[in-house]
Amino acid sequence: MAGLYDELLVLLHGIWSRRWVALAVAWGVCMLGWLGVALIPNAYQSKARVYVNTQSLLEDKVGITQVQSQQDLDRVRSTLASAENLEKVVRDTDLSQSVSGPRDIAAKITKLRENITVMAQADPSMIDISAISADSGLSDGANARIAQQVVQKLIDIFQEENLSGDRNQTKQSLAFLDQQIAARGKQLEAADQRRVEFAQRYIGLLPGAGSISQRMDAARAEISNIDSQLVQAQSALSAMNGQLAGTPATLPGMTASGGASPLAQAQANLASMKARGWTANHPDVIAAQREVDAIRKAGGGAAAAAGSTPNPAYLSIKSMQADRAATVQALSTRKAQLQGDLNTMMSRQVNEPGVASEQEKIESDYAALKAQYDKLAADREEIRLRGDVKTETGSVQFRVIQPPSTPTAPSAPNRPLLLLGVLILGVGAGIGVAFALGQLKGTFPTAARLEKAIGLPVVGSISQTVSVAQVAIDRQRMKWFAGASGGLAAVCLLLIVVEFVQRGMA
Repeated sequence: MAGLYDELLVLLHGIWSRRWVALAVAWGVCMLGWLGVALIPNAYQSKARVYVNTQSLLEDKVGITQVQSQQDLDRVRSTLASAENLEKVVRDTDLSQSVSGPRDIAAKITKLRENITVMAQADPSMIDISAISADSGLSDGANARIAQQVVQKLIDIFQEENLSGDRNQTKQSLAFLDQQIAARGKQLEAADQRRVEFAQRYIGLLPGAGSISQRMDAARAEISNIDSQLVQAQSALSAMNGQLAGTPATLPGMTASGGASPLAQAQANLASMKARGWTANHPDVIAAQREVDAIRKAGGGAAAAAGSTPNPAYLSIKSMQADRAATVQALSTRKAQLQGDLNTMMSRQVNEPGVASEQEKIESDYAALKAQYDKLAADREEIRLRGDVKTETGSVQFRVIQPPSTPTAPSAPNRPLLLLGVLILGVGAGIGVAFALGQLKGTFPTAARLEKAIGLPVVGSISQTVSVAQVAIDRQRMKWFAGASGGLAAVCLLLIVVEFVQRGMA
């Protein structure tokens, strides 16, 4: 422990003996360092915080989800530092005063992109915008003012992109869709004209809609339906004919006693049998018919005819028979027409096998164009509605929580700390140089080191004798050294005070 203490004393004595060298080195390093610190331009930073909420209840109704709104906000935030926006910043702030051409604008944009920060907080609706101005060619006040102007302009651009960007984008989208819809409309009209021309040539012969095969199937189905209706109508007509045959056209006259004549009774009896469905071969019908014939031969028919009247039942059945006959005739005519058209179309298909494929292609093209047209029209309406919701309902809530600050002190560099650090570095450099010189000089500070170096015993050593005059000179030199050392510290303190004064003036 004693040896270590002795070594430390020897080391300090060597440095002290070269204190003027150390002080000179310290002054040189500090002066150079302080000059370098003075050349570092002050950087002034301005910060702002904004709140943006792009979601509303009405947006949910039209299908604009919160995720989509947040994506729009992220897009605007990520493109805020684009070249186009930064050019607006350069032209609308004091930066434009030092711009003389496109190259200067490009240089300003590159520097701005490095000094602008747009960052989202934990709450994605909270956004921090900051800008730094550190132009060595400008004063501190100008740098502080430009930093505040840049942040304010970025806020204006951010608000414009959110509030009017959707409106501009909607207008551009609607204009594009209008062009597409107009083009598809012309194509659709041309396709529809081809359909009409094709229908006039081929499909107009058959009823219904669709392709040729579909129309032919519809015609066959209608013919089958007409056949069943025709069978029913013919059956009803046959029943009417049978009922009409069994109903007398006139009613016979009355006898003098007020009762019915024998011929009328016989005819009524015969009509009643036929109405019950008895045929002409039935024995009772044959007997009744013979009785009627006998009465007529005996002269009863002429007497009865003289006093007969029209039978209302016969007239009604006759009218119904005419209706059934007209129905049968109409169905037969319609069936014949459909069958003729079907036969014509079948013959055309045999003679022109490409008709079906041509019709299928025309219908396919028309259907595709119609689907595209309908989709474009639906998309246009949806975009228009979304644009109206975003721009007309005031759904975007934009508030400046923290306005752009006007910096009163530079954010960088920390000049007082750098000045103090240069002082410490200078003192350390001076001590290091003094120590290095002590190690290089070939002297022995103690007898023990000399004895160790030469390998021989040292008998003794002679102490230095200092006169009174020398002591006075040493004291004077000590004052000079203390003054020079204190002056170094005073210069550092003075520079720190000047720095704070300049900050206050800025």
